[in-house]
Amino acid sequence: MDDLFRGTTALITGASSGLGEQFARQLAARGADLVLAARTAAKLEALARELATAHGISATAVPADLGRTDGADRLCDELERRKLAIHLLVSNAGFGLEGAFWHLDAARQAEMIRLNCGSLTTLARRLLPAMIERHAGGLIQVASTGGFQAVPGMAVYAATKAFVLSLSVALAEELRSSGVRVLALCPGPVPTGFQAMSGAHIPKGSQQRAVVTAEVVVRGTLRAYERGKVIFIPGKINRFGAFGTRFISRRVAARIAYAAIGRPSLGPPATKDGDGNPPATG
Repeated sequence: MDDLFRGTTALITGASSGLGEQFARQLAARGADLVLAARTAAKLEALARELATAHGISATAVPADLGRTDGADRLCDELERRKLAIHLLVSNAGFGLEGAFWHLDAARQAEMIRLNCGSLTTLARRLLPAMIERHAGGLIQVASTGGFQAVPGMAVYAATKAFVLSLSVALAEELRSSGVRVLALCPGPVPTGFQAMSGAHIPKGSQQRAVVTAEVVVRGTLRAYERGKVIFIPGKINRFGAFGTRFISRRVAARIAYAAIGRPSLGPPATKDGDGNPPATG
């Protein structure tokens, strides 16, 4: 059977590390050409060269700051300028902040909403019409298990992921007869740079069973996309937790979620990542 991704072009945001890098590696191995977008030009260009050489595909690095108000439109304008037709959009760029809502920096929270929701929406709106015209292609939008419930201590982050989940399910229905697929990826804890950037942590003890590696998450996501799934939650523990919230009140679910992330302090999180930059891309 022909590989669904071979000969197509995938745009991956937040492609320089974590899930984004893993999407790039696995799609390149399956014969897809790549357009890699993130803020870090050097990492993107090195990854593009590596994957192009290893797999004989085209890989283009396009540095972009999707946290800017006009970041997504500037990226789409650049794609048009280079005449790059996108068949698959993997909207992975995003970040989170852990701490009490009223202590977290207001500008950073606004940037998080712009990146996690606004830029994702703009990219989908700009790229979908061509996919619909071709009757082929699709979106993979990275949400979170946090999108199924309120998460005190990460209130705005979880709210942005609820937006991504809701938008994805709605678009999947609108596009049901179009030939265009939409999948919301809802991972639980994944060991990437996200934890260091957000001030969060990977669970320990019994909660460690919820952890799924980026490689496994992406492999399962591409399989779910091929099968036409609309929501994919990697890991049995995470699936049980996400859908288990249907049977308890929202307030109780919020208390459980708050306990699960260790009831963070009411003070602000770290504002710099390991490179001395604000924590910004997923």
